[in-house]
Amino acid sequence: MKRPKLKKASKRVSCSKRYKIQKKVREHNRKLKKEAKKKGVSKRVKKDIGVPSSAPFKEEVLREAEQRRLKIEEEKEKRRQANKEERAQKRKKEKEAASKETEPKAKKARQDGVGKLSGKQTAAPDKNSKPYLCSELNKVIDASDVVIEVLDARDPLGCRCPQLEETVLTREGNKKLLLVLNKIDLVPKENVERWIQCLQLEFPVVAFKASTQIQDRTVQARKSRIVASNEVLDRSRAAACHGNTCLTDLLAHLAASKPNEASLKVGVVGFPNVGKSSVVNSMKGILACNAGVKRGITKSMQEVHILKNLKLMDSPGIVASPSNPPASMALRSVQLEEGEENILEAVRTLLKQCDKTQIMLQYNVPDFRNSLEFLSLFAKKRGYLQKGGVPNTEQAATAFLADWTGAKMSYFCKAQENHSLPAYMSAAVVAEMQSGWDLNHLKTGNKETLNGVKFPNQASSICFISKGPTAGLLNVSDFSEEKPAAAVAEREAEQNDENNEPEQTAQIANEAEEPNEQKAPLKKTGHVQFQSVPIDISLSTATTDDAYDFSTDFK
Repeated sequence: MKRPKLKKASKRVSCSKRYKIQKKVREHNRKLKKEAKKKGVSKRVKKDIGVPSSAPFKEEVLREAEQRRLKIEEEKEKRRQANKEERAQKRKKEKEAASKETEPKAKKARQDGVGKLSGKQTAAPDKNSKPYLCSELNKVIDASDVVIEVLDARDPLGCRCPQLEETVLTREGNKKLLLVLNKIDLVPKENVERWIQCLQLEFPVVAFKASTQIQDRTVQARKSRIVASNEVLDRSRAAACHGNTCLTDLLAHLAASKPNEASLKVGVVGFPNVGKSSVVNSMKGILACNAGVKRGITKSMQEVHILKNLKLMDSPGIVASPSNPPASMALRSVQLEEGEENILEAVRTLLKQCDKTQIMLQYNVPDFRNSLEFLSLFAKKRGYLQKGGVPNTEQAATAFLADWTGAKMSYFCKAQENHSLPAYMSAAVVAEMQSGWDLNHLKTGNKETLNGVKFPNQASSICFISKGPTAGLLNVSDFSEEKPAAAVAEREAEQNDENNEPEQTAQIANEAEEPNEQKAPLKKTGHVQFQSVPIDISLSTATTDDAYDFSTDFK
């Protein structure tokens, strides 16, 4: 009964009425069971007993039943997917029809015009291609008044590109060339001082240590709201930056000496992983350019304003020529060729330029015979293991190369004792490059930078043999698909040297066993060949040679 001031009637009933309903339901169910029992209809589903174990061909029967079941499920899934796609297409058609009805005529005409223009335009250039990177580098050189060549302090001579320096000196506009010696915290102090003295004979040199922990402005703004209790983290070795004040003052002094009020444009160039973007970020103070251990992150020219009259331009890395030695290509190429063999070859060439004892001490691995064994030990040390505990040598090789190209591994190259000017430079050019700079301020700034940086000990660094300046490609016409014969011949010679040693060992063993036979010349092949030695296992030799004479001891 519906009570007043209530929207719905109450479901409560008296107990007698509820009991009467329950009794009627029980009687009804009892009647249905009786009728089903008379008809022989059972509600319970009989359990499938399956195929008896004693039945012949039991496995075949079960396999056929399973295949039928899977086939039925596949057909159901196909029908379900077809219905789903059909519904999606139907909805898409309905949506398109509705949008066409409501779309204005002006928008349709504008889309038709854009479609016609896009058909005439050419495809966008590939930003990963070497000609595109070369063209972007030329843009930076042409647009800049001063070109900064960033050098890795671990191998300054290997980071120099003669083609780049010659291009800058011959371009119009009286461009200045400045050398920045980056990553000085990874080299012993005595070695840095010698390289600065050596390079200053040609161009002005700025000692620099870029910061690798610069964050974006938005992240800094969020963190500035919270006062950190441990400010020691911001003064860590990676976060510290040295030499940025000296370099900024040097460029600002040159910009102020310009007759017109136009800003000084400074292009930052160099090979991959020398720290071009990190230098720009350190001078700006925020993360203005993307930087990382991966090669070829910067794809195009990027302008960054430092001061009112000073502008820096970041550039992609110089494309190394394939005619360079393998060690130079392993460290300086824009990107290594894909494939495990190419990565392993790069590791092998780097190990060949170092002392094995220093590598063992640096990576804390036992003695190894070749590069593959070293990578196996290195993978076990770092935990680079595949299924079954097999060492992942490819991952270990990638990590090894990242250590050498990134700001982690401490190694150094000895400075040149007998210095001579390159063919494209003369005393007049050196005097012209030195003019216009505040050299006294530069000398003072380098001295302050060297006093502020914490240098590694020479005993804990690896001595690396430099291969000299690295040739680069600056013109699009210089690119060729085939590698020059000189580089290929050098690689084949190195492989033959490695394969020669086991072959000579096998040959010496064969000569000792067969002294009367004629000596065959060594064949330089990629695999070790062992010659079979005839062995006599007859009973006569066994009885005469191996029999023990008891009479010798008991006489």
